[in-house]
Amino acid sequence: MGGARSGDRGRGTAGAVGQPNLLAPADVPALSARFWALVVATGVLAGLAGAALMALLYASAHLTYAYRSGSFLAAVEQAGAVRRVVALAAAGAVAGIGWWLLRWWTGPGGSEVSTALWRDEGRLPLRRSLGTAVLSVVIVGMGASLGREAAPRLAGAALASRLCDWARIDTAHRRLLAACGAGAGMACVYNVPLGGALLTLEVMLGVLSLRLALPALATSGIATAVSWTVLPTGPTYQLPEVPLSASLTVFAVLLGPLAGLVSVGWVRMIRIAHEHRPTGWRLVVAPVLVFTAVGALAVPYPQLLGNGKDIVQLTLGAQLAAPALVALLFLKPIATAGSLGSGASGGLFTPTLAVGALLGSLAGQGWTHAWPGPAAGFAVIGAAAVLAAAMQAPVAAIVLMLELTRTVDALMVPLLFAVTGAMLVSRRLDTPSIYSVRLPAQ
Repeated sequence: MGGARSGDRGRGTAGAVGQPNLLAPADVPALSARFWALVVATGVLAGLAGAALMALLYASAHLTYAYRSGSFLAAVEQAGAVRRVVALAAAGAVAGIGWWLLRWWTGPGGSEVSTALWRDEGRLPLRRSLGTAVLSVVIVGMGASLGREAAPRLAGAALASRLCDWARIDTAHRRLLAACGAGAGMACVYNVPLGGALLTLEVMLGVLSLRLALPALATSGIATAVSWTVLPTGPTYQLPEVPLSASLTVFAVLLGPLAGLVSVGWVRMIRIAHEHRPTGWRLVVAPVLVFTAVGALAVPYPQLLGNGKDIVQLTLGAQLAAPALVALLFLKPIATAGSLGSGASGGLFTPTLAVGALLGSLAGQGWTHAWPGPAAGFAVIGAAAVLAAAMQAPVAAIVLMLELTRTVDALMVPLLFAVTGAMLVSRRLDTPSIYSVRLPAQ
């Protein structure tokens, strides 16, 4: 026994206490007091940036559709068919001209968080990144079928990168802090501090290590608390009470593999769209044409406009009939992939949730004929399963859905089953994530 204790001491503290997760990756040195000060500063700046960007998003939406209160979808429906098309055409013009001018002003260089973390040592140009973030939230507010989370993620990472320039810290710490800033930006705008931290670890760093988890948790928590001064503190989605149900559990087991197949198709659509993004003068024209086409599709289907938040909420309330679910399940991915492929910059988080919620709700409507169950549960299960497989982040996806809806007990086991099934299928087909397929070719 004495020899065993001696051997444990020889392996170091982490081995002695039996916590291998204390052993961070070899390229991440110990975290100094100066680094923790940067963590606090990153959290504060990410929270302020997220709040400011969401205020700009809301202002763009209210100005475009001339409304003072109520949901975005209600405003779009009341605006009328012509205004929808004109608004999207204007959003395309803002996107095309805006990004062309931004590239002319800032020069060469990328502004993608994933590219910066995985290939560019965590470096992000501040002017280019903040300009991209502003343009992104403006066009989403005007109705572009893209996610709003790209902007605060990018802003948080860029501000963290600038702090690293000022502090002159090494590359390993720069990558970690930039990833924490990106996760914190996501966390504060959706009020999901734990989900934002897990997004940092599982998606952007790919490591669930205690040394890395602590700064990720701290930045997300600080950013969320700071954003509470401006942004709502309640759940993103209003979910009716979902009781424990054997029907939901069996449904989740069966839906998981199907959700995995849908996520594979969705990721491949994103890859194709990204590979065909325009360059040169086409960058000015393509967004106008594609966005106008999306506006035309929104004449019969106004739910297509925006990031998809209203679609998810409609599925949770079982407010969409089967024909509408089928149409939106087909059209929403096309609208989002087309918008991304036109050269516009935006997120994919909520559009992915919308695709999964539509799938779960549609499958659930058929399932209830054989075994009744709560409609909201079907939508949540579908959303989590597709999100997990598309992001290649099962733990983060489950926690994000629980935080977004503020429900735990009744849906925990079904979510685990559905996400596991979806992940097994997507991994079997060797499918990357919606983030890695957007990396530029080497």
